Amino acid sequence: MENVTPLGGDVYEIDTRMAGFSGITAGYLILGDRPCLVETGTATSAPVVRDALASLGVGAGDLATVVVTHIHLDHAGGVGDIAGMFPAAEIVVHEKGARHLVDPSRLMASAAMVWGDKLDVLFGALAPTEAARIKALGDTGVIDLGNGRTLASHYSPGHAKHHVGLIDSLTGDLYVGDAAGVYMPETGDLRPATPPPDFDLETALGSIALFEALGPQRLLFSHYGPVDDVAAVLERSAEELRVWVDLTKQARSAGLDLDHAVAMVRDRTKERYAALRGADETAEHFELLSGAPSNVAGILHWLDRVEVPR
Repeated sequence: MENVTPLGGDVYEIDTRMAGFSGITAGYLILGDRPCLVETGTATSAPVVRDALASLGVGAGDLATVVVTHIHLDHAGGVGDIAGMFPAAEIVVHEKGARHLVDPSRLMASAAMVWGDKLDVLFGALAPTEAARIKALGDTGVIDLGNGRTLASHYSPGHAKHHVGLIDSLTGDLYVGDAAGVYMPETGDLRPATPPPDFDLETALGSIALFEALGPQRLLFSHYGPVDDVAAVLERSAEELRVWVDLTKQARSAGLDLDHAVAMVRDRTKERYAALRGADETAEHFELLSGAPSNVAGILHWLDRVEVPR
């Protein structure tokens, strides 16, 4: 299938075709004795993912594990549907996200407040998953991929309080979710993802430092794709966080409201990203995945918790 790309080491990138677009959100299949899907994509992507797995020989009874880096709908919105399509699969998530997969009502209500009438088009509805099928992870955990191969999970909050990074014992691939930001393979741009309500700068920087300490051979971004230059990209990830926080602090100190703060930060960061120098589809994707309004709102929310009142 044209949306499946082999990456070596029995790892396959799956373009989940979020909202019908290409190159937005990737899932990954680790194909071994115990096939494992990392990230489901959205609910509306579930049939796309099922068909991709079928093209790789993974049928309804073959998938052993589904693991998500965190429960945001672009990563885990399809969990309930995929669980139904693959009834033998264990669903793995950090313990702080597990209850929301069992009962998604609060998560969906929160998403509806943020996305409004775009919710159905972009994400669809997260279906519930039976609690008995869910394995909840603590700060660390191990997923058996068969033949001695494992996927080790490491708690990595900062972007979300239910976020984990996952490292493959065979390939050294590190699945970074959103903790290292959003990567655009077309341009090589990297931009932070700092949405409310969970963003915390020091925690996020700590997670990036943890990723570096794990010594991965390659980073696999959910948005989007593989990156080999691990050290430089993680350094850039930390730098981008500091730039966005510093600019948002300036806007806050100047007493700007959210709209004006967004405009200022957007204007002062646009030259950092080749994707934003044109009005093409790549720029639209970048804004959808890591929009300035969401990033600035998340940073302001954090600043309001940790700094003196404006």
